Amino acid sequence: MAIVTLPVIKMLLVAIMFLGLLVEIKTGGMGAGVLLGIVAAGVFWGSQYVQGAVSLYMIAVFFGGILCIIVEMLLPTVGLLAGVGVAAMLYSVVLALGGDAPALLAMLGSVVIAVVIFALIVKKLPSSKLWNKFVLHDQSTSRRGFVSAQPRTELVGRTGVVTTELRPSGTAEIDGRPVDVVSEGAFLPKGTNVRVVTVEGARVVVRKA
Repeated sequence: MAIVTLPVIKMLLVAIMFLGLLVEIKTGGMGAGVLLGIVAAGVFWGSQYVQGAVSLYMIAVFFGGILCIIVEMLLPTVGLLAGVGVAAMLYSVVLALGGDAPALLAMLGSVVIAVVIFALIVKKLPSSKLWNKFVLHDQSTSRRGFVSAQPRTELVGRTGVVTTELRPSGTAEIDGRPVDVVSEGAFLPKGTNVRVVTVEGARVVVRKA
């Protein structure tokens, strides 16, 4: 157990624990990564407890955080329990490492190591319902019917008739098609003849012809 007391080994054990947690959140299933995290947690907390460095309270807070995350996976909530669980785990680890500034830095270093390793393997892991709560997968692609607005520069110089009052925005019929337009600032009633003076992105600016 003497080697486990080394600060570097403690950081690696904590990093493995959080890596296992990230893998569990991503996959939602018991795999090699999760089992490795459980083993690391057992070694870390067991060695610390044998040496008298931690109390049962700290251990209870840590595993209470894990319980919150497990409940979050089983219940259709908004992710609050998962956040509480992660916070409880971080809090207990900081206390176990000494509860001071160096302990906080060691914990942050462990989290960074876990996140970096997780980022390298995340694309190869299946996604769980809990992971999908925190990650936006929808994309605005042309295949799904989303098309970015193209500047309609061909309208510059064309004339038309206002079909709704421009206050200053509204609709005008140009080349037989309804077009959303904006007047140059003046109110234009329905039936006014207008000319397109400029196109700024999706904004078609008209003035009275």
